[in-house]
Amino acid sequence: MSDNDFLRVCALGDLPEGEAAAADVHGTSIVLVRRGEEVFALYDECSHAAVALSEGDVEDCTLECWLHGSMFDLRTGKPTGPPATAPVPTYPVEVRDGDVYLSLKPKTTES
Repeated sequence: MSDNDFLRVCALGDLPEGEAAAADVHGTSIVLVRRGEEVFALYDECSHAAVALSEGDVEDCTLECWLHGSMFDLRTGKPTGPPATAPVPTYPVEVRDGDVYLSLKPKTTES
């Protein structure tokens, strides 16, 4: 993946620590979660109920959907418990010179 695949989203300092933040990146709804200097990016829609994950709560390395409580691993997008059974797409993120860059080419996850 080249640097040209990455789009600047925001400054790292604009993301609250340990909270979900919604972003629109070229028409794609993304939820960003900052943990220290690391940023995770997932598609901002629960695979179970099609509601915004950015309205959910972050706990450790998971994001909880506010509607039915599905939990998704920030690293893989895979659900860690019911009711969701399908993962949500995750996206590569790089932090460069204090800015957050994201590729809209989803990561591939193993089943």
